[in-house]
Amino acid sequence: MSRIGLKPVEIPSGVEVKQDGTTITVKGPKGELTRTLHADMVVEQEDNNIVVKRPSDHKEHRALHGTTRSVINNMVEGVTKGFEKKLELVGVGYRAQKSGNKVTLSVGLSHPVEFVPENGLEIDVPENTKITVKGIDKERVGALASNIRAVRPPEPYKGKGIRYEGEYVRRKEGKTGK
Repeated sequence: MSRIGLKPVEIPSGVEVKQDGTTITVKGPKGELTRTLHADMVVEQEDNNIVVKRPSDHKEHRALHGTTRSVINNMVEGVTKGFEKKLELVGVGYRAQKSGNKVTLSVGLSHPVEFVPENGLEIDVPENTKITVKGIDKERVGALASNIRAVRPPEPYKGKGIRYEGEYVRRKEGKTGK
């Protein structure tokens, strides 16, 4: 039985949840998110809670139960607090610069790499070796951070590259000469 799926999603004050068939809309102080959920999942609003129920114990329904609850919880959390992913640039000469809403990365390639965030996302550069991606949609924040990291993933010999803050890079020993 899904333990996560059984927990109700608490709706904080200032957040409005509307349901139209399989589409759910969550509106809060930071913005509005809309998502179409699986047609089999039953989403009910009781007082200040949202409860997700599954129609049967079929394998697909059990898998969707906790996922649907987590998606709704992330929507509620996104419109109240928002999400952020932090990245670090490690390497000699690796840096990020922000001009307007565009971020330019210099990471040892023959050309600078530019990122322009989509609507609803924000890229911040507090230091020239740190990048913060912010937004209300957890999925899009994670996808943009992953795309930035994919420009130069950390390599195992010197540890150079773009990594998530706190990410452990497993190091390898180099070649040994005679």
